[in-house]
Amino acid sequence: MKSPREKWPELGFDNWKETLSTLHLWTQIVGKIRLRQMPWLNHSWHVTLYPSATGISTGAVPYRDGVFQIDFDFIHNVLRIATSTGKEATVGLYPRSVADFYRELFARLKETGVNASISAVPNEIDPAIPFEKDVTHRFYEAGQVRTFFTALTRIYNVFMQFRAGFTGKCSPVQLFWGSFDLAVTRFSGRRAPLYTGEMPNMPLRVMQEAYSHEVSSCGFWPGSTQFPHPAFYSYCYPPSSAFGNQRVAPKEAYFNEEMGEFLLLYEVVQRSEDPEGVLFQFLQSTYEAAANTGKWDRGSLECDLSRFQR
Repeated sequence: MKSPREKWPELGFDNWKETLSTLHLWTQIVGKIRLRQMPWLNHSWHVTLYPSATGISTGAVPYRDGVFQIDFDFIHNVLRIATSTGKEATVGLYPRSVADFYRELFARLKETGVNASISAVPNEIDPAIPFEKDVTHRFYEAGQVRTFFTALTRIYNVFMQFRAGFTGKCSPVQLFWGSFDLAVTRFSGRRAPLYTGEMPNMPLRVMQEAYSHEVSSCGFWPGSTQFPHPAFYSYCYPPSSAFGNQRVAPKEAYFNEEMGEFLLLYEVVQRSEDPEGVLFQFLQSTYEAAANTGKWDRGSLECDLSRFQR
């Protein structure tokens, strides 16, 4: 039997950064389809994607004939389109440009009767090459994506366990394709000051609605050229000067002043003897740092439902 540590794969950014860039843009295309078809939900929850048993999914999306769904299947390296009318189509996942993927995806959607349209420019990326013109990003190494997916499933399970301890308003465990991070967010129930920050290729009004209420948010991010390390993060909004001074666990976690959030490198979790326990410590302790410094009513927001488990 594998030890807990062996079940969590190594995930170095440099090993798959070209594939990551391509996959990120492919998920943006699919995510934008969901964005356009769904009614607007609070905090942009209508745009997100979700981990599935084989990869990443839109879940059921409304359209004129019922619902459709788009699934990235990283086990069989195919993107599947299915509709409630019984029509199906596939798009191969292999080394191909973003432009090529974009053209075939919309052709296959049309074949299944889904007439979708999107704003065909990436969000939260600078420079942003229009999808139909992007022949730069064309790398796809299936083994690297499968490794990422394995890590994502391990992380998802811990995030779901963490989410279960909160009876207040809480987001699903969901993947934001703009920044390509898996996140779960808890809310105090109080409104927050008007957000005044900025994000590349993102309307301010969208960010202001997303941060309309006080939050403690944590997530996993596979890294970027500016920060080439897969890492877990935790932040609060509105920001508090006391938040970064709180003691959190494990000891390898630290507060990044520039980003304004606590960080824990993925490799610390992966190499530990108890990856799930170490990650849960980080999620819980950083939430407590946010809730305590923000004076949340923890007694009415937290719960213990373990007595229902068998």
